[in-house]
Amino acid sequence: MLPDLSFFEAVAEAAAAETLPRFRMPVTIDNKEAAGFDPVTEADRAAELAIRALISERFPEHGILGEEHGDVGLDREFVWVIDPIDGTRAFISGLPVWGTLVGLYHDGKAVMGMMDQPFTGERFVAEPGNAMVRRNGQLSLMRTRTGVALDQAILMTTSPFIFSDDLASSYRRVEQSVRLARYGCDCYAYAMLASGHVDLVVESDLKPYDVGGLIPLVEQAGGKMTTWSGGSPESGGNIIAAGSAELHAEAMELLNRSG
Repeated sequence: MLPDLSFFEAVAEAAAAETLPRFRMPVTIDNKEAAGFDPVTEADRAAELAIRALISERFPEHGILGEEHGDVGLDREFVWVIDPIDGTRAFISGLPVWGTLVGLYHDGKAVMGMMDQPFTGERFVAEPGNAMVRRNGQLSLMRTRTGVALDQAILMTTSPFIFSDDLASSYRRVEQSVRLARYGCDCYAYAMLASGHVDLVVESDLKPYDVGGLIPLVEQAGGKMTTWSGGSPESGGNIIAAGSAELHAEAMELLNRSG
């Protein structure tokens, strides 16, 4: 039995109570990487604890995979995948393109998901058969944009500089083939794809918590999301999301072209 979407609403409100008061306020920033910059804030940690508390109370038999506070029961039938603030760099820069991601896996398949952006008042949710967005109290269905060829597509990626040398040329082939490329929106890019404003998202080296809440949004809105090799995206890795299967195939051909 899958949870009701009202549970995702409660989770979003609990996380927002921790993130929103800290947004655009002085906040302590820790770096999780010795060589590089992978920021985490008290807002990340507090929001994840709030989400985990609700899940543990309501669904104690479920597993949890979280970015900040470790994993519990990953071999269980149902596993929640949590990224309390996807886009922490945007968060600490005062840019409202971060989001709270919560996904639910059933036997390893992402079946429900949410991306909540409390500052803009947008909550994107998906369950089997439906993808919806609530903007300032108004609920509407989401559908991806279809019938768009690669040379007419809008592409987004977090940054063209995140690709390793062996992947950068593949990504550039796709970027050079689209009408417009934009950078820097993290999870918000996938929400815009599911809403029909963006056509492609291409990224690399993602973790499960980066994608767990987003896969259902894209898929239930009519899009296709896989790894660059065409595999299931639930474990992360190099990820491509497209508004249609046809556009996905066009972009995949370029990503996997040799030379």
